[in-house]
Amino acid sequence: MTAYTQEIGKAGKPVDRARGLWKHTTVRRHVHAVLSATLAEMAPGVERCMYCGDNQGTDIDHFEPLSRAPLRTFDWHNHLLACSLCNSHQKREAFPVDPRGRPLLIDPSSEDPADHLHLVLAVGEYLPLTPRGEATCEVFGLNRGVLVRGRRKVYRITRLCIEEWLRAHEKGDDEGVREWTSTVWEQPTADVVYAMFHQAMAPGAKDVFADDPGVLRLLTDERVRAGLLG
Repeated sequence: MTAYTQEIGKAGKPVDRARGLWKHTTVRRHVHAVLSATLAEMAPGVERCMYCGDNQGTDIDHFEPLSRAPLRTFDWHNHLLACSLCNSHQKREAFPVDPRGRPLLIDPSSEDPADHLHLVLAVGEYLPLTPRGEATCEVFGLNRGVLVRGRRKVYRITRLCIEEWLRAHEKGDDEGVREWTSTVWEQPTADVVYAMFHQAMAPGAKDVFADDPGVLRLLTDERVRAGLLG
């Protein structure tokens, strides 16, 4: 990796050299394979996109684009697993910054998106809390229709899954507990599950879950939290 970075730094046209090296057959066969496998283990759900959380992560995205930072082409901390829609159609070369040059996009691998985005569970839409949240929503289209519908479905399904988990736990069915645990966390848009548990313990939780107090009771049950949150 260091050798590649040095080669890019010495090139007359660093961006062109970075692109050429990144697409080289040897790099794709060896470097891409290792990065993809490692990022897949870090990704939410089952190898889901680190941005939308819905589609399968098929691409290695450079958080700070090559066109802007060619020397970060092989920087481990600049790589994220993304779906082709978020990477090639939504984000592309976009990388908004604030007046001081600091990134406005949220890096989900190093910070908590909940500090910048609030998921309205019943609606399935993200409400930006900060300029960074707003920029991230806009660039990745986080409130596009298909994602909103998917989140609403996961919200409904997760309650049923947790109920089944609790039944298995009460019966001492260890295999059932494992199966329902994986079902809860390996769904697409697993960000909904995180938001449910987080908001259940936040001030105003009774208002958030006013339409279905049973969900709040499940999410605050000590057995459930210990078993599903570890």
